[in-house]
Amino acid sequence: MKMKLKEKIKIDQDYRAPNQTKVGHIHLKVTDLQESIVFYRDLLGFELTTMYGDQAAFLSAGGYHHHIGLNTWHSENAGPAPIKSAGMYHVAFLYPERKDLAQIYMRLQDSGYQILGASDHGVSEAIYLQDPDGNGVELYWDRPQGQWPYKANGEINMITKPLDLKSLLESINQ
Repeated sequence: MKMKLKEKIKIDQDYRAPNQTKVGHIHLKVTDLQESIVFYRDLLGFELTTMYGDQAAFLSAGGYHHHIGLNTWHSENAGPAPIKSAGMYHVAFLYPERKDLAQIYMRLQDSGYQILGASDHGVSEAIYLQDPDGNGVELYWDRPQGQWPYKANGEINMITKPLDLKSLLESINQ
């Protein structure tokens, strides 16, 4: 029988990650490096910052060293990861403003790239798609924290309802 983590190690229940902690980057195993570069660089607009030979690429936004790492070290020409297995559900890229999300949505529409969904979560608005290897990708923006919905007990009231795409597109001109 597999031992549970709490049975293996001592955990300080009072520890909290520092408030400014953020996800720094994601590193994905991909089957075709060039195809993945086309998706993340040419479609989504991330900048290629460096190549690691012909088996890895690093991309970013705003001059950061990398937000996305791609490699074929163990996955070149392999099939996608099984859906019914543990692993990453999706990576989420946070856009600074609603109009930025609208612009990438319009870009996806204009390119003909398949969008799997668009949701309003109360705290955020999101567009969902998959990269060439079937990895889930969420593109979203957060509403200002003062606009987040809360339950009577103080918990955040996250919801999932259809995103008003017409309103989203109208934000480009605001």
